[in-house]
Amino acid sequence: MTEKLSDATRGPLLSPLYDNGWTMVEGRDAITKTFIFDNFVEAFGWMTRVAIWAEKWNHHPEWSNVYRTVEVVLSTHDVDGLSALDAKLARKMDSLL
Repeated sequence: MTEKLSDATRGPLLSPLYDNGWTMVEGRDAITKTFIFDNFVEAFGWMTRVAIWAEKWNHHPEWSNVYRTVEVVLSTHDVDGLSALDAKLARKMDSLL
């Protein structure tokens, strides 16, 4: 069972993500980041690589793509907020750049 991040685990899991450009979504227990690529093909290719991991982990992002820009929001709907899965997927997204 996935659990919502506790106050004690938020700092260690989220601080490195904040340092890497992730921010909290205002009014929601979720994180967001905008990824900008050189062109649409690179953006879509990155999304495809992320989708493979998201499917493997059964944890899917909220995202949109307009040309070379991908807007991502991560939150775990089962716990109505952030879980370790969100931090894990965010780290994977950053590593696939």
